[in-house]
Amino acid sequence: MPEKPRSEPDNSADNIAEMNFEDALGALEDIVRKLESGQVSLEDSLEIYTRGNRLRQHCEAKLKDASARIEKITLTQDGTPGTVELDAG
Repeated sequence: MPEKPRSEPDNSADNIAEMNFEDALGALEDIVRKLESGQVSLEDSLEIYTRGNRLRQHCEAKLKDASARIEKITLTQDGTPGTVELDAG
């Protein structure tokens, strides 16, 4: 019996760690659409779900990193501009 063509190409070769946030989020959105369509085989669903989970973790890490770097500009007691962490008040 001939093997059925895969609906999702093997994307293990591309490096999620090198993706920027927008590309990773777009890839994750594509995966969600495919899974929600119900047109993907069980085997392929499991494979792309695993990739989606890795993309989700990557996006969360990118957001956490960005959040840690956000600062707000304030005036110090002597009136000169300075920065503090956003959550510092």
